Amino acid sequence: MKFCPNCASTLSLKIPADDSRERFVCDSCGSIHYQNPRNVVGSIPVYGEQVLLCRRAIAPRHGYWTLPAGFMELGESTSAGAQRETFEEAGAHVQMGPLYSLLNVPHAEQVHLFYLASMTDPHFSAGEESLEVALFHEHEIPWNELAFPTVKQTLEWFFADRAAGVLQPGNEFHVRSRDVLRSEKIE
Repeated sequence: MKFCPNCASTLSLKIPADDSRERFVCDSCGSIHYQNPRNVVGSIPVYGEQVLLCRRAIAPRHGYWTLPAGFMELGESTSAGAQRETFEEAGAHVQMGPLYSLLNVPHAEQVHLFYLASMTDPHFSAGEESLEVALFHEHEIPWNELAFPTVKQTLEWFFADRAAGVLQPGNEFHVRSRDVLRSEKIE
């Protein structure tokens, strides 16, 4: 049972007037309580030919490797959030580039956005949410130890585009995007 944060009355699932979807509506005060997806923002931090990855110190997927990313905070842009998460998780200072990938994860109620980022120097350190942080060449990526399908997909696109010359300065590219299915969960 869910309760209204405004008046503590129970919430019912129904279609409000002037809407087309079921929403939680307070039985007493009539407030509509929308539930929207959360934005996960991160970066693809590059230093030379290497990409910086973090080994997670938190659930879910403790001990698995990921790009530095986390939930966007109120009052920040998606790129500012990605830059903040890169510093918090990897201690890396980056110059943010353009949005590179946008992956919809409806079953997790999330949208993942990854930005290209250039490390301004080779210094980095594990933050509180990382066991370790390391630079990897493409052939060194621990593909079987990646935490999330969104990270795997983003890295696959990145290395393919880089090899094809798509990411060279002055070249125009389109943001990579697709839906991630529940069946793609990494075990």
